[in-house]
Amino acid sequence: MTAPEIYVRPAQETDAWTLSAIHIAAIKALPATFYTRKELLAWRNYLDKPDNSSIFKYLKLDTIKVATENEIITGFASFTGNELISLYVHPHYQGRGMGRILVEHFCSEAFEQGFHSVITTASLYAEGFYLRLGFMPIKRVPHYLGSGLVVPVTEMQKEF
Repeated sequence: MTAPEIYVRPAQETDAWTLSAIHIAAIKALPATFYTRKELLAWRNYLDKPDNSSIFKYLKLDTIKVATENEIITGFASFTGNELISLYVHPHYQGRGMGRILVEHFCSEAFEQGFHSVITTASLYAEGFYLRLGFMPIKRVPHYLGSGLVVPVTEMQKEF
């Protein structure tokens, strides 16, 4: 049996509902280890069900790439220049290389644009993931959620 191929493509407006569903599901799957339930609820913009508009209030369509497996969107990343803004993989697809492929795609695009390093602000849950991909922590910084709540995240950098 061969492994399914994973593709990365630009997001489309018609992907909005799916991206919203992935964002909500990924955050709902997190335990209240590093952030409280209230903070996690605010992080998913108080949504329990996906919609077709909220994701584009926070992310610009032209900065989003989606990972697909068998034409099913499994995760997405938003980035501009050398900054990875967001990365979410549906819980059913986590641990299968989707996030790594999206980050590698982002790094390749940044390198092609002439950048010698990339940055991101990682949730405390994601620090280990980024460390395994060669990112180094810089410092803890505040992340402002839409509701006014502030949570700690880690600014991280990877040099080429």
